[in-house]
Amino acid sequence: MDYQQLITQRRTHPAWRLLAADNAAMIASFLHASFIAPNQRTIGRQQLASQLDDHLYTLHQSAGEILFPKAATAYLDDWASDERGWLRKYYPPADDEAHYDLASATEQALEWLKNLGQRTFIGTESRLMTVFDLLHQIVDGSELDPRARIAELKRRKADIDAEIADISAGRFALMDPTQVRERFLQMAATARDLLSDFRAVDTNFRTLDRQVREHIATWDGSKGELLQAIFGQRDLIADTDEGRSFRAFWDLLMSPSRQDELTGLLDAVLKLGPVRELQPDGRLQRIHYDWLEAGEVTQRTVARLSEQLRRYLDDQAWLENRRIMQLIRDIEQKALSLRGQVDERAFMEIDDAAPAVALSMDRILYNPPFKPKITQQIISDDGVEIASDALFEQIYVDQLRLMSNIRRALQTRKQVSLGTLAREYPIEQGLAELATYLKLATQDMHAAIDDDQSETVDWLDDSGRRRQATLPLIIYAA
Repeated sequence: MDYQQLITQRRTHPAWRLLAADNAAMIASFLHASFIAPNQRTIGRQQLASQLDDHLYTLHQSAGEILFPKAATAYLDDWASDERGWLRKYYPPADDEAHYDLASATEQALEWLKNLGQRTFIGTESRLMTVFDLLHQIVDGSELDPRARIAELKRRKADIDAEIADISAGRFALMDPTQVRERFLQMAATARDLLSDFRAVDTNFRTLDRQVREHIATWDGSKGELLQAIFGQRDLIADTDEGRSFRAFWDLLMSPSRQDELTGLLDAVLKLGPVRELQPDGRLQRIHYDWLEAGEVTQRTVARLSEQLRRYLDDQAWLENRRIMQLIRDIEQKALSLRGQVDERAFMEIDDAAPAVALSMDRILYNPPFKPKITQQIISDDGVEIASDALFEQIYVDQLRLMSNIRRALQTRKQVSLGTLAREYPIEQGLAELATYLKLATQDMHAAIDDDQSETVDWLDDSGRRRQATLPLIIYAA
């Protein structure tokens, strides 16, 4: 933070411009009442203008004069302009009415103004305990020595056992009212800060989307390199600390058990006497539902930006294809205009339709021919006849028939084992057919062989005897 940086921020940062505005009090009070207090993420132009009219009327009645002469819509347009940047104006899909959302920088300014007031209670113990807890989490979570981790867990176990013994003996310590109030106020502040973080995440995603569109508009390389750069930047924000933290937060919040646990804890805390003395905001009891609503807005924003980016790329591809088709039509029109004007003899000659490339590495290496050594020794058979029956007893297994059996079995189920298949379609050709089933299982990417389990397949041979084979469990899947 130096002088030039602060000068630049005073001139360009929306939060600083809001604090320095002549009508800062009116603007801040209205935006807080319309967006922050009810946790409203987006408001239509007509509704927001009506609320601003009511707000200005109340101020004029209190002052007894017209303090702000401009129309409500004029104020909204001014606050949403690039020069101010306090509101984000946009048009939702399939809606011709403009909507407004609070900018992240504006929310920062409103939170700073809210914290300017003198706090009736400043808690330090709970924040110190939070510091200790965070340090313990960092140290324990990054410890690589298993013995150190086990020793820490044993220490915690001893503390828990001692606490259980004290409670069983009727000795247990309770928080005093000051500690309860202190921790509740810290919890409430953290819960409200989470709501403002969602708008900051929205802003980061929109900034990334704008950068990607600018990148596309000025790109002069290949489309493959462009897509690689775009999706690399998309993955970059998801892999940042902020992206991973938001993803973990959202997964935790979407857990039904966590939601039920949070509801029960909030109900129990808000019923405590020291907490009721603070007269807390009633919305704290459903703050987790506000988180869900804000998180859904962020998720929809990311999905909408991705869809808009996809359409933008499709439009770019359509424009390129349109240009190519226009060039082809120009060539065809010129060819038609020249028909009958060109002599039948060749008006242009080329050596070949395509270059003939003969690389030296394409030639195979010399391989000396194999010269078999054949002896001319005549083998005496002594009149013994050699049996040739084995040559005529070869078994042919029809793989198409077996594949048809598998497909018919999978028509009524998602997967079938070889044992079930053999019972429905009995094996007719013995081990040869069984081996063919095994071959099909190794060639099919949807089949699986589980060596840890086995099954027995049986069949009848040609003599009517029952044969059995124990094989690894083979599963054919659709």
